[in-house]
Parts: sequence; structure tokens; C-alpha cells
Amino acid sequence: MPPLFVVFFSPVSRTSNSSRGGGTYGSINGKEITQEDFNHAYQEVLLQYFFSSGGQWLADADRNSFEPEKRTYFRLLMIQKQEELGIHISSETAAQFATQYLKRFGIDSPALFIEKALKPHNVGIEDLDRYIRHELGIQELMATVALSGKLLTPEEIKGIYLLEHEELTTQAVFFSGSNYLSEVSAPPDAVGQFYTNQMASYRLPERLQVRYVRFPLSNHLATVEKQLTNLNEIVEANFQRYGSNYLKDAKSPEEAKAKLREDILERQALTEASKEARKFATTVFSLDPRPENLELVAKSNGLPAQISPPFDKDNPPKELDINPDFTKIAFNLSPEEPFAPPIPGRDGVYVIGFHKKIPSEIPPFESIRDKVTFDYKYTQALTLARKAGAEFDKMATNGLAQGKTFDTICAEAKVKPVTVPPFSLVTRELPEVEGHISFRQYREIAFATLPGKTSGFQPTMDGGVDIFVKSKVPPDETKLKTELPGFIASARRTRQQETFELWFRKEAEKALRDLPYFQRLKDQQQVGSRTAKS
Repeated sequence: MPPLFVVFFSPVSRTSNSSRGGGTYGSINGKEITQEDFNHAYQEVLLQYFFSSGGQWLADADRNSFEPEKRTYFRLLMIQKQEELGIHISSETAAQFATQYLKRFGIDSPALFIEKALKPHNVGIEDLDRYIRHELGIQELMATVALSGKLLTPEEIKGIYLLEHEELTTQAVFFSGSNYLSEVSAPPDAVGQFYTNQMASYRLPERLQVRYVRFPLSNHLATVEKQLTNLNEIVEANFQRYGSNYLKDAKSPEEAKAKLREDILERQALTEASKEARKFATTVFSLDPRPENLELVAKSNGLPAQISPPFDKDNPPKELDINPDFTKIAFNLSPEEPFAPPIPGRDGVYVIGFHKKIPSEIPPFESIRDKVTFDYKYTQALTLARKAGAEFDKMATNGLAQGKTFDTICAEAKVKPVTVPPFSLVTRELPEVEGHISFRQYREIAFATLPGKTSGFQPTMDGGVDIFVKSKVPPDETKLKTELPGFIASARRTRQQETFELWFRKEAEKALRDLPYFQRLKDQQQVGSRTAKS
């Protein structure tokens, strides 16, 4: 056991120097949440993100989706439940677990890890200590709660395995609207009437244009590469720690290291571009809040200021290589508050300002004549495809009843069946069908059809499909014997997890719903709902 962990994983409590600032945090089950309690749990959540993301710290762009504050309250509740149930982790157990835990991430030197990875982000050994103890406590808490759930017997689990791994062999006939387009004409009167009937579907949502100045990462790559004189050593050290994350998408260790090198340089370049963008934004923000000031400051600094094409809330401008939060930030701008802090993108950092909003409108027919014409023809082609599919299914049903093979029926109908590879309920993808129908839908239809029968014609987005189920094939006995022990363990863990999650959801609903943070969330959701309705 490394001496470092023997020293720090001791019963003596320590206080982290990290802080999330003041505030009223409320109480959980009558116990007040102190600022120190909240700060400690918050640091544990950051560590949880760090380890689960393969060594990446939580970035500002990911905070909205990860919701660290909400997770902090959940963790505080879990910690309280551990205390209520008398779950305490010994120093020796914590130290052993910490050693194994860090080795999973390729960390052989805890002291170096703490110095290089934790301290620069204001996370200390005390935070790691608490995190490890509470992670172990959560495992014990889960096991304790799961005892109240019914354990699956080996026979029940074998039945689940047989059901999930039974394979179907199928053939499918697809009827796609695109195959019938050549049979459809488009009389001007019919197209015009189609536009009149479908005008609402052509309505464009409210759109926005922003002024922006981009600070490209590419401007800094050469500089940061020169500055990182020990880049090769950094790449090698990171490869030892996170190599498995890169090897998944690389053909060789050399290719993985090249990608890792690129990522390191881009992260450093992003830091430099962010500094440049913040300096520019500070100048803009120091002036009167007028939208045109962004362009004026850009010109005075010799920077190109551009105007984005119109975009709506669900479709960011394709011309900009930006993150998903861009549209949300942009639509909060107004002539009165025209600027946003710098926004990191995939190719650089953006400083944006309000330009103009374009109200929702229905474009005139002449401006979208070609699109309306195509939509009319495709709608008619879909109707023809589905009519052909329904007629084929009648022919197939009658032919099978007469003892004909499905191949013979298809030949008589002059359609070409697709022979689909065998699949089971645990199959995750089936490229042979996914150009026409989602595999999930195909699987549901097929498993609801008896062997030797057709599914009946099933409409899809691009037309429809008729599925013939040839046979059901039970799992291979040798494979069953090999995989069943592991499947039993996995099934029981899944049952434990489900039991624990159900229990914790109920506990969280009772204990956390009245906290100020969750009340604010509820109020924001209600305001958003009212805004959407209006």
C-alpha cells in the first residue's frame, strides 16, 4: 500500500481550502447544509466528472448539460444516507481502493498525480480522500438498499438470456417513395393548392443574425508548439494515463499519440485564443452597449467582423464551428444588452453581438416553388409506394397460405427481397435496414410476427416495409454455457442498480424538492412553459 495513501486515508477529518462562495443552501431532512458541506460535495462532483471523462475537467461549455450544482445536492443526500445507515469506510479499505482506482487510469504515482492533475484545479488530497470514501460508501449503500429488492434466481436469469439471445432470420421488401417519383407529374394548379393547404408547415421560425469576431485556434498552434519544449514527454505521459480513450478510434499507438498531440496543442491554443478574445471583449464592454460597437472595435484592431446568416433556436449557423450553447446564448441578446462573453468553439473563440431579429414568416410561394414542387411529388410518390406495399402484402398472405415460398411470391410480384442477417433483442445495429427504417422499429415488428408469416405492410417515413420471418433460432448451447455465469452477475447488478435508483428518486423527491436551488429550477421551468405557450 503506497505510504501516501496510508497517511492521507486516516480517520482524521480535514478541511479543503476550495470554495464555491457564500449563499443559502437550505437543509436536507432537517439538517442544515453549510457552505463547507456544499463546497466539499461540489469538489467530489468535479472529481466524479474528471474520472468518468477519462481525465478531462469540467469545461464551462459542459456545465449546463452536466448540472454540477444539482449533482452536488444529490451527493449530499447520498452522504447523509450513508451516515444514517452507519456506513463508514476504514482507512485501509479506502487506501487499497484508491490505489486500484487510480491504476485503472494508468496512474502509478499518486503524489505526481495530485501535484500535476489536482492542485492546478484547486482540488486537494482532502477532496480525493472524501471522494474515495464516499464512492465506496455509495457502493455499500446501493448493496444495502438492493437487499430489499427481489434477487433474480439462476433459472429466471437463464430465461432472460434465452429470450434476449434468440435470433430471427428475416427477409424484407421495402417500398420507398423515391422509387415512384418518376411516375408522378406536378400540374401547376395542384402544386399551388398543395402550398395553400400546407402553408403552416412552411412557416419559418423567428431567426437571428449576430455580428461576430472569431479568434482562430490556428493562429496560436505554431506558437504553443514552440513553447511546449517537452511536448513529446507530455504526450507520452498522457498516453500512459488516457491511451485507452484514444486507441478506440486509432489504428495504432502511433496514430493515437498523434491525435493526443493534436488535442494537447488545440487545448493550449484555445487558452491563448481565449485570452485574446477576453481582451477584445473587455474593450467592447467598456463602451456604451450599442450593437455597432463590436464592429467598430474590430476595425480599430484590424480584425474582420462578420455577420452570420439567419439561424433559429434549433439550427445554429452551419458556417460557424460552434458549440451547442451558441444559439441559447445568442437568443438572449437584445439591442439593450447586445454582447455576450467569449464563446469557445471547435475552431476558435467567438465574441458575438446582436445584429437583428427576423420575425417568424411564411415565405411567398415563388421563393420556394422548387421545394414545394418536390414536396408535392414526394407526397404523391409515398401514396403510390404505400398502395403497392399493401397490395403486395395481400398477395404474400395468400401465396404463403397456398404453400408458396416467399422468394417465389416476390419473383411473381417483381419485387426484390432483402435478406437480413440474423439478429436478436441484444443486437444493436443492422445496416441492411437502417436506410429505410430504424433498426429498433424493424426489430419490434419482426419479434411481433410469427415464423412463416409476414408482418403485414408497415408504413415508414420513406414509404413502408413488409417483413417475412423465416425462423427463430435458439442460442448456441456452447455459447450459453460460456456466457451465462457472467450474464447472471450482470443481471443481478442491473437489478440492484434499478432498485437503488428507484429508491433514491423517491428519497430525493421528498428531501430536496423544497431546497432554494430546486425551487428556482421549478420557477424557471414554469416561466419557460408560459413563454412557450404565449
